[in-house]
Amino acid sequence: MNSEQQYIELYEQARQLIFSHAPEPMNAVRDQAFADFKAQGFPTRKVERYRYTDLQKLFAPDFGVNVSRLEIPVDPYEAFRCDVPNLSTSLYFVVNDMFHAKSQPQSAPLRGGGRSGLPEGVIIDSIEKYPDIVSKYYAKLAKTSADAVTALNTMLAQSGMLVYVPRNVKVERTIQVINILKATPKNAQRQVPDLMVNRRVLIVLEEGAELKLLFCDHAADDRHFLTTQVTEAFVGDRARLDLYCMEETHHDNVRISNVYIDQQRDSRVNHNVITLHNGVTRNKLDLTFSGEGAECGCYGCVIADKEQHVDNNTLITHRVPHCASTELYKYVLDDKSVGAFAGRVLVEHGAQKTLSQMTNQNLTASTEARMFTQPMLEIYADDVKCAHGSTVGQLNDAALFYMQQRGISLKEARLLLQNAFINEVIDKMELEPLRDRLHYLVEKRFRGELNKCKGCKLCK
Repeated sequence: MNSEQQYIELYEQARQLIFSHAPEPMNAVRDQAFADFKAQGFPTRKVERYRYTDLQKLFAPDFGVNVSRLEIPVDPYEAFRCDVPNLSTSLYFVVNDMFHAKSQPQSAPLRGGGRSGLPEGVIIDSIEKYPDIVSKYYAKLAKTSADAVTALNTMLAQSGMLVYVPRNVKVERTIQVINILKATPKNAQRQVPDLMVNRRVLIVLEEGAELKLLFCDHAADDRHFLTTQVTEAFVGDRARLDLYCMEETHHDNVRISNVYIDQQRDSRVNHNVITLHNGVTRNKLDLTFSGEGAECGCYGCVIADKEQHVDNNTLITHRVPHCASTELYKYVLDDKSVGAFAGRVLVEHGAQKTLSQMTNQNLTASTEARMFTQPMLEIYADDVKCAHGSTVGQLNDAALFYMQQRGISLKEARLLLQNAFINEVIDKMELEPLRDRLHYLVEKRFRGELNKCKGCKLCK
C-alpha cells in the first residue's frame, strides 16, 4: 500500500463524520482538497521542494486520527506554566488541534483593553465561531492543488485557530500560543501508540494593524506523533506581523509545517523559526509580496544532534517593485543529525528595485553530521540587487587551541564557539525577553540540559 492510500480510505469511510464535527467554511473546500490529494499523492524525493525529506516514509505508519473528536483530559491552564520571565504575554493553548478558549495573561492585563486584556475587536479564538471572516480567507493562500501536505491537512482538519486584528489596532501584548501534543483521550480503552494531528491557523491583520505572535510546540506524552500544520497569514497595507515559532518536542515527533504569508503595500513581516528539540521537522515557508514597499526578514536557527532531521524550505516571491527580503538561517549539527536548507527567491517580471539577501551558514560539529544547502535566485527583472550565499564548516581548530591555552576546557571552548555562531540569528528577534530567554535555552541545549520548562506538570 502506498503511504497515501490509507488516508484516501480514511476520508472515504469517515467523510460524513469529519463533516459533522467541522464548520462550513472548512467543509466547503474539503472535497476539492481530497480530489487534489488523491491526484497528487505524497511527493517523492524527485520533487525539487521535497528532495531532502522522505514524506512517503514519514506518513507510512498507521497513525490514529481523532476524527470522532474524543475529549483529551487536560487543563493546560492549570498544568502549564511558561518559564519565560517578563515576557508579558496573553497565553493561549491548542491541545492537538483543539483551541482552548480561556485566556491566561502572564502578568497584569492591559488597561482599557477589551476581553482577556486585548484591544476591542481583536479575535483569538476557534475558527468555527467566526464563519464570515473564515469564509473570506480560509484556503485562499494554501492552495491544495500545489502541495499534497496542504491538501491532506485541508481534507482532514476539523478545527483551527483564528487570529484577527482589525484596522489600525496595535496589540501591545505578545500573543503566546502553546501547541501541546497529547495522545490519550478521555475514557479511552487503550493508549494510542501513534497519533496524527492536523492543525490549522488563520492570521488576518487588516490595514495598519500590528501583532507579535509566538508559537511554542511541546509534547506531553512519549508517543510517536505526526503533526501537519498549515498557517495562512494575510498582512494588510502598513500592517506589521512578528511571527515566532519555537519547537521543543522529542525524538519521536514528526512535524511538517507549511506557512503561507501574503504582504500588501508597505507591510512588515518578521518570521523566526527556532528548532531546539525534535525528531523530524520539515518547515516550508511561502511568502509573497503583493504590494509595493513591503519588507520581510526570515530567520531560522537549528540545533540538532543524535539522529534528528531538520529541513527548512523557503520561497519568497517578489511580484511587485520596491520590496526587500532578508533571509538568514543557521544550523549547528552534531552526532548523526541531518540538516537541509533550500531557499529560493523569485523576482517576477516588472518587480524592479527589488532588494534581496539570502544567507545560510552551518556548523557540523561531528564527522558524521550532514548538511545539504541549496540557495537559489530566479530573476526576471533587470534593476535589482539580489545576493545569496552558503557555507558549511567545522569549529575553528585555531580558536579552540587558543582558548585551551588560556585555561578554557575543550568542552567549554566548543560551547562558546557554538553559542557565538547561533546567537546572530537570535539577536535578530525584536522581542527582547524572548531573545534573552532563548540565549539561555540555547546554552542549555548545547550542554545537553534542556528539558521541559520549570513548573510544567504536563510531562510528569
